[in-house]
Amino acid sequence: MSGRAPAGRRSAANARGARSRLGRILLVRHADAGERAEWTGPDRDRPLSVRGRAQSELLAALLARNPVEHLVSSGYVRCVETFVPLGARLGLLTETAGWLEEGADPEKALTALLASGSVAACSHGDVVSGILFELAERGIALGSSPRMQKGSTWVLDVQDGRVATARYVPPPD
Repeated sequence: MSGRAPAGRRSAANARGARSRLGRILLVRHADAGERAEWTGPDRDRPLSVRGRAQSELLAALLARNPVEHLVSSGYVRCVETFVPLGARLGLLTETAGWLEEGADPEKALTALLASGSVAACSHGDVVSGILFELAERGIALGSSPRMQKGSTWVLDVQDGRVATARYVPPPD
């Protein structure tokens, strides 16, 4: 005997391992982009401020320590720019997704993120807060007053296709 499980048992064990796979979602609210009222162009084109560009560099150093398989972002300039330094560090391009744009359905965004594996995602305050509300409704502990400052990150650990834990990381300044 070789000491190995029969092929059928190995397959079942491998299937169980795939189902219990761990993942991580890094949910980032875009870095500082200045005041909306001071921008004269279309809001979707509003770039990061000088402070926001510095935040995005610091975020890259912080987030690159995590197992990230891909980057996904709202198509708004400030969100895409938030991930430029991270993409450069990781050698990844940022995909854009309408389900992360302002006004998107947070439940659909969360469902898409859960299907994405280990991912860093950049979005807006309304979508991030909506996702946090969904998580709270599902019984995930977020603390007594969940925060979501510009440039902050929620680290969502995923197990068996569901968020198991959530941890807030303030913006690097």
